[in-house]
Amino acid sequence: MTIRYKSDTFNLTTTGATTVFTCPSDATALVKLVQATHNTASNVDTDLLLQKSGGSDVLISHATLNKNTTNMLQETLSMEASDVLKMQAGTANEITGVVSYALIDRSQENG
Repeated sequence: MTIRYKSDTFNLTTTGATTVFTCPSDATALVKLVQATHNTASNVDTDLLLQKSGGSDVLISHATLNKNTTNMLQETLSMEASDVLKMQAGTANEITGVVSYALIDRSQENG
């Protein structure tokens, strides 16, 4: 088992749900931070959604951003193989950010 600390950036260019991280099928992930930033003075409602493998999106966090940065998670989020983390914003091209996580690679396990 290998643990790698990683981060991915995102830019919400549409108002639809946008995938910001997908847990690989041979790993699990511990997501520590989903930082979202909005640089203008207008309010933008922002949602963080989790899609369990093969399931529907579930709202896990909501924030109204007004020229600020916030962590969309209050606690560490455990993601299993093929789970998908998505974000959705009320206005396109306004929200950017980063997802920071520990990836636990199980591809070398026996059995």
